[in-house]
Amino acid sequence: MPGGQIVRILIIDDDQDDFIITGDYIKHIQGLSSVIDWCNNYDDALKAMIAKKYDLYFVDYRLGAKSGVDLLHDALEHQCEEPIILLTGKGSYHVDIAAMESGAVDYLIKTELNVEKMERSIRYALGRAKTLKALKANERKYKGIFERSKDVIFLADENLNFIDVNDAISTLLGYTREEALQMNLADIVEQAQHKKYLQQVLSINNEVEDWEVSLLNKNNERKYCILTAAQEEGTEGKIYFQGIIHDITNLKKIEKANLRAEKLAATGRLVRTLAHEVRNPLNNITLSVEQMLQEAAADNMYLDIIDRNSKRINDLISELLSSARPAEMVMDQHILQNIIDEVVGMAMDRLTLKKIKLDLSYPDVPLMLNADKEKLKIALLNIIINAIEAMKEQEGQLIVSLTDRPHAYVLKIADNGCGISEENITRLFEPYFTQKRNGMGLGLAATLNILQAHNANIEVASTEGVGTTFTIVFSTDAT
Repeated sequence: MPGGQIVRILIIDDDQDDFIITGDYIKHIQGLSSVIDWCNNYDDALKAMIAKKYDLYFVDYRLGAKSGVDLLHDALEHQCEEPIILLTGKGSYHVDIAAMESGAVDYLIKTELNVEKMERSIRYALGRAKTLKALKANERKYKGIFERSKDVIFLADENLNFIDVNDAISTLLGYTREEALQMNLADIVEQAQHKKYLQQVLSINNEVEDWEVSLLNKNNERKYCILTAAQEEGTEGKIYFQGIIHDITNLKKIEKANLRAEKLAATGRLVRTLAHEVRNPLNNITLSVEQMLQEAAADNMYLDIIDRNSKRINDLISELLSSARPAEMVMDQHILQNIIDEVVGMAMDRLTLKKIKLDLSYPDVPLMLNADKEKLKIALLNIIINAIEAMKEQEGQLIVSLTDRPHAYVLKIADNGCGISEENITRLFEPYFTQKRNGMGLGLAATLNILQAHNANIEVASTEGVGTTFTIVFSTDAT
């Protein structure tokens, strides 16, 4: 019995004599401090149970028009968590079963009552109630964590079909909870080899911990995530997996942006050093050649060759320095749709010559952007020209789409060209990296420089033989 605790008990019985007898047994239980009240009315009893006024209820099976089992049902429907013991005048197996199935913690026959049985029943009822309350409190706590977590928390069966998942999956991947429950965990993993790895490692090790993997959302966009999952054994030995998916997309974007910035800075330092070291002897060569040309009695073909190539080298050095130097911007408010229209117009001859289909879509409402119009046109034109050159004549399709999202404008430039390998994507914006025969590898490096000056992020997704998509996100917070 609870030491020092006063147990509030309500006896619900339409017979006062039975109430007195039952109460007398309770009063004779040693070590039990109790307050005992009586109620002979169904409705008043239900109100008391809903209000949670008592710690324990004794309910007579016969309560006039309704039974004690009916009261049990009604009380439990109103979230009554306190223990209920059913009393009856005579034993009945069917009544016993009905009482227990309805939620009674015990079943006592009035004619067989004594202090010992009463004490045992009350002790069991209070102990069980305490355990159930603790379990329900934990259930509410963990349910709250499950429902409010910003990470995706899921349960999946042994075949990785989702059994349960919280609403965070809607924020991360765009699927409703109902849609997700019709899916398999492997369905949202981007790469085929990663799907196979996930299935194999879970079948062999029964868990995967802090695995970095790319997932695809409902719009087929890539999300970088950390996946942790472990096998558990449920009731009746049934196997299931529980896991957490943590979104690190923004972190990966920041890492990529920082890495690109570091590469550009290092390249810029190298270019400036080389330019300085090369220009010094080059200036001496140029001055010497000019002096020799003035002193030569007749035209000298070799001196002309040296002079032309010296100037060409000087021009190349100037171009390299310009590409490595942060772009100087003259910002003004412009309509982004107009800029895109002008860029597409500049590329129209190429599109027409290669008979490439153009799909252009953007909002009717003008999207204002603080931009250096001419430099932004150069950056976008570089991407579009690369897309055109990657596509086959008469088979190409260029898709340019602009959408307005909260705090950002998203521009996508997609082609169905040859695609880019995963290895080359990581080097795509490096200065001097190119796969073109006569290219210098400065176009996309300059594009990145310009876009960063416009507070824009750029991502590239590509599949060899399928095509490439450039996604440019212009932040509008500072616009």
